[in-house]
Amino acid sequence: MSRRIPAISFGVALIAALAGWPGGMPAAAPLGSSELKTVTAELHALSDEQRFDGVVEAVSRSTVSAQTAGEIVALPFDVNDLVPKGEVIVRIDDARQKAELDKAKAEEARARARASDAQANYERIRQLIEKKVVSKSQLDRAEADMKSARAQVSAAQAALEQAREQWEYTTVRAPFTGVMVERFVEPGEQVQVGTRLATGLSLENLRVKTEVPSHFAARVRAANHARVSVPAGGWLESDNLTFFPYADAASHTFTVRVQLPPGQHGLYPGMLVKVAFSLGQRQELAIPTRAIVHRSEVSGVYVVDAEQRLHLRQLRLGREVPGELTVVLAGLEPGERVALDPVAAGIRLKQQRVGTTDD
Repeated sequence: MSRRIPAISFGVALIAALAGWPGGMPAAAPLGSSELKTVTAELHALSDEQRFDGVVEAVSRSTVSAQTAGEIVALPFDVNDLVPKGEVIVRIDDARQKAELDKAKAEEARARARASDAQANYERIRQLIEKKVVSKSQLDRAEADMKSARAQVSAAQAALEQAREQWEYTTVRAPFTGVMVERFVEPGEQVQVGTRLATGLSLENLRVKTEVPSHFAARVRAANHARVSVPAGGWLESDNLTFFPYADAASHTFTVRVQLPPGQHGLYPGMLVKVAFSLGQRQELAIPTRAIVHRSEVSGVYVVDAEQRLHLRQLRLGREVPGELTVVLAGLEPGERVALDPVAAGIRLKQQRVGTTDD
């Protein structure tokens, strides 16, 4: 079956514009003595890709809640602000927690002092019992007092750690770098343990969710590789794919999650991107991208026939592939030669048209 598109589909005016000739153009013209650089259209073993729409998602999305009670005194960030990891996002009045912390510190210091006295008393009585000055029961009591004092120190230390923890809970910090998407409190509000404060999502740990038709699912799973388009151009490669083990009953598609490499690549949650899955290889006709001329919505090439004459040919193009090549879906046959420089070919065609008219 021929891959050519009838020349009439160009339209007379558009063909004239492509050729750079205001009054129209001939169907073909000889190249002349100075040869244009040409390339032969060939079949290439290219990756068989299927592309689907995908939506960017944040892997890390969390809601922080109050772990102590008190009044909100500061909210440094608002909704949609970028918050660096470790930055303070909520401050709670810490007067009560600070007083409890100071009290716990004092109790811990007293417990240590009592333990030190009990230790010294035990050592003194132990030395005296060796001289048989005191009874064994006095040593036993001194040892019991020493152990009790040490236990009180342990209890005081635990209370101190708890008080310090409660005091630290009055300062809420961002668990990761991200964007605050919701805020549930305002300055002056009283919060209790468990009160939701804010929700944020990470911009450095993203994934793309896409739907794959069931007849492609097995091949996509076997390849286990995907490419994701980025706004600035180019693609992100990923071999970290998660396949849902069931198909959607309505659309009969399988959900696939593509984990993106860490970092910010100009992608944000909610964006629509293209996800390309490699399904093996197939033979496709491809030509150098620079040989293609574009005008409005039409693309074409200058074809050189066996008689060394130029023809303008409309093409239906496919995707761009590595090697600065573009796949040709229709309009060209393998083995045909095309001009590598479409601008020079257009000028040559116009000059030859002028020469033919003068003759």
